[in-house]
Amino acid sequence: MYNSKIIGLGHYVPDNVVTNDDLSRKMDTNDAWIQERTGIKERRHVVPGDGDTTTTMGVKAAKIAIERAGIDKDDIDFIVFATLSPDYYFPGPGVLVQRDLGIKTVGALDVRNQCSGFVYAISIADQYIKTGMYKNVLVIGSELHSHGLDMTTRGRGVSVIFGDGAGAAILSREEDNSKGILSTHLHSEGQHAEELSLIAPGMGKRWVTDIIADNDPNDESYFPYMNGQFVFKNAVVRFSEVIIEGLEKNKLKSTDINLLVPHQANLRISQFIQKKFKLTDDQVFNNIMKYGNTTAASIPIALTEAWEEGKVKDGDLVVLAAFGSGFTWGSVIIRW
Repeated sequence: MYNSKIIGLGHYVPDNVVTNDDLSRKMDTNDAWIQERTGIKERRHVVPGDGDTTTTMGVKAAKIAIERAGIDKDDIDFIVFATLSPDYYFPGPGVLVQRDLGIKTVGALDVRNQCSGFVYAISIADQYIKTGMYKNVLVIGSELHSHGLDMTTRGRGVSVIFGDGAGAAILSREEDNSKGILSTHLHSEGQHAEELSLIAPGMGKRWVTDIIADNDPNDESYFPYMNGQFVFKNAVVRFSEVIIEGLEKNKLKSTDINLLVPHQANLRISQFIQKKFKLTDDQVFNNIMKYGNTTAASIPIALTEAWEEGKVKDGDLVVLAAFGSGFTWGSVIIRW
C-alpha cells in the first residue's frame, strides 16, 4: 500500500478587493463590527461579466498546481472538485475542469461538503492512491459566493463573511509510508443540517417554480442562513476532537505540530483552537483577514500561501482541519 503526498499547490483569487468599508455603503455595518466578530478586513468578489466562475477559478488554480508539481496535465488520473457553488445545478464542475484543461477522459467527482469539502476531497484522493488505483489526482476547492449573497442589512450576518476564490493540489504516490498523508478523519452530524444551510432552490421544500410563482421579495429561503452562535459552539468542540483524533491515530501530540491550517471560517474560532492546543502564531496559518470565508477553497488557498511563504518544510507535521455545514468536519495529518 502506498501513501499519497502533495506535490503541487496553487491558488487563485479575483482581483476585486471588497473592504468592510465598501460593505458599509451597502448595509448597516462597519469595519469595527465585522472585525470584532470575524477578524475579516476584506475579501475578494468576482465582478459580474469578468469571466470568473467557480470552474474557471478552479482551472486557474489547477494550472499553477500542475506546473509546480512538474507533471503534464495528461499525467492526471482523476479529478475531485469540492464546492457548494457550482456553475450549474448539474453537471458539476469536475467535468468542466476536465474539458477546460483538455485532460483525457479520466473520472471526475464532485464533493458537496461545503466548508469541509476540501478535507473530504483530499481523503477521497488519498484512498484512491493508497489502494493503487490512481497515481496522480487533481483536487480542487473553489467557491463563488458573492453572486448569491443578500447584500442588504437583512443579510449582513452572513454576507460579510464570505469571499470568492479557488485552491488546488496535486496528490501523487509516495512509497515511503512515513511521509505524505498519514491519515484522514471524517465525521457528520445531520441533525443540525438546517443551522447552516441554503434551503432553496431544491427538490425538497422550495422548488424554483415556487420561488418564481411567489415572487416574494421577503422570501429568504434562497439566501444562506447561519445560526452563528450555535455553529461557533459546535465548531470549537469538533475542531478540537478531530485534531486530537488524528494525532492519537499517529501516536503524536499537539507539541509535534509544525503547522495547523484550519478552515478559515472565523478568526475567533482559529484563535480559540490555537489557545486550546497552546500553539504559537507561527504554528497556525490564518488568512481569513484578506479573503474571508471561501468554504471549500479556504484550506487550499491558505496551505498554498503558507507553502509560498516558506512556512511548510520537508519533514514538518502539517495538520488540516475543517468544520462546517452539514454539520461535517474532518482532519488530515500530513508529514511533509
